[in-house]
Amino acid sequence: MFLTLSLLRKGIPGKQWIGKTRRPRKITWQMKRNMLQHLDREGENEYWLSRPYMTANEERGHAAERRARDWLNLKASKFANFPEHKRIEDHLSHLRITKTWSN
Repeated sequence: MFLTLSLLRKGIPGKQWIGKTRRPRKITWQMKRNMLQHLDREGENEYWLSRPYMTANEERGHAAERRARDWLNLKASKFANFPEHKRIEDHLSHLRITKTWSN
């Protein structure tokens, strides 16, 4: 049955470039060249990533001072914009505008 279908069928059903029974693309020399360039680039990246700049012991705490300094600067900048303290007398002072009660 499958042999008969493959021999007598006159084309690809549906859209020819997508789906289960799609038309196979021809591999051109540009596609081969681009793939080789991609593989070369990937190999070079693997080479450089396999040789670290710092050892594991050097890398362990190398940014701790910078991160602590940045955190203190950020905290100081946030507190600089913080409003000053207000007492409850400042909030309720408008209630004592007119004192009309007699002693």
